[in-house]
Amino acid sequence: MTRLFFVRHAEPDLSIHDDMLRGLSPKGTEDRKRVTDFLADKDISAVLSSPYKRAVDTVKHFADKYGYDITIINDFRERAVGEWIKDFADFTKKQWDDFSYRLAGGECLKEVQDRNIRAVKQVIEKYHGQNITIGSHGTALSTIINYYDPSFGYAEFERIKNIMPFIARFVFDENGSFVCMNRYEVL
Repeated sequence: MTRLFFVRHAEPDLSIHDDMLRGLSPKGTEDRKRVTDFLADKDISAVLSSPYKRAVDTVKHFADKYGYDITIINDFRERAVGEWIKDFADFTKKQWDDFSYRLAGGECLKEVQDRNIRAVKQVIEKYHGQNITIGSHGTALSTIINYYDPSFGYAEFERIKNIMPFIARFVFDENGSFVCMNRYEVL
């Protein structure tokens, strides 16, 4: 079995407006220790992450404590919104209602899902039979969950959007076929 532990980042520092460079808040920095505690007995073989600082920083405590390098996988990055929007809740609902909806210069959820699933399949192939930790994001991870469980939609996304950090474990059999998923609120 191959197990992928997707870690949705801890609380970000929202005073930093550059999405790529936004790190963790003081609370997020403290909360990542709970991620380390959760992963400690999971026999992890490698640590991967989105290139965004908050995702890397969330799994870095675990990686540093257990001597792992973090491999950056660009396709695990968060959705590109495109332009500044005032009503983010309305925008998010529109995207979940229509996976092809996007703003100029941004991505639709179908594009986010496609690139994340492509990366998942590459990870399963490369790390066959191993347990892998992946630093991720709320929307990106939600599109992965939706791919394997189509009943996960806007209402579920809304329920977890403020849970940081959040972990989803995906299990794949020896042929790389999806077996099951578990979600963990690391509170």
